[in-house]
Amino acid sequence: MTSRKEHDSWRSIHLDELEAVPWRGSDLIWRPVRSALGTSVVGMAAYTAQRAGQPLIEEHREDEDGRGHEEVYFVLSGAAAFMLDGERLDAVAGTFVLVAPQVRRSAVATEAGSAILALGGPSTFEPSPSEWIERARPHIRTDPALASELIDELRATQPDSPGVVVADALLALGRGEQQRALEFVSDVLRRWPQAEPALRADPDLGPILPAPHP
Repeated sequence: MTSRKEHDSWRSIHLDELEAVPWRGSDLIWRPVRSALGTSVVGMAAYTAQRAGQPLIEEHREDEDGRGHEEVYFVLSGAAAFMLDGERLDAVAGTFVLVAPQVRRSAVATEAGSAILALGGPSTFEPSPSEWIERARPHIRTDPALASELIDELRATQPDSPGVVVADALLALGRGEQQRALEFVSDVLRRWPQAEPALRADPDLGPILPAPHP
């Protein structure tokens, strides 16, 4: 019985159902996740090992052997021993490992049934401002200094983003400055009117917005 499911706009597949390809005739088993899902969002592959000692990541450097990509490895199950420029890192299931292109890396399973998800691509992705806003939101009233520090990271990273103005509105609201918060929100609506549905859905800013025109 297969667990693979497809729809016009989504697709799912279990790790065990992915094609198991011996990597260049070696003992390394490559499972091409990206092509199975039919996505181009990021380079994506899984590596599985049936026994301890079996390789999970071939020894390589991305700046020499690959495309110069950063890579993130996530231990899906079992455990793995990474070698990163000669330094051993033991990683259990649930561990993320970020590796720069110039680092020589490899990994072997230290438990039977281990699996690693590998993600790689150029460092051109622009994160959503919500990464900072939602990290700051729980601290706006309880630890405003921390909240401001997180928003300052957003300000430095994406100074022209509407998310900066939204974040300033949240900080003002946390200080009890509702009118100032409304001024920030009005500025967002003036410059980025397409943001109105998201602002009205915001649990903190939505309630201070005037009712929409009929």
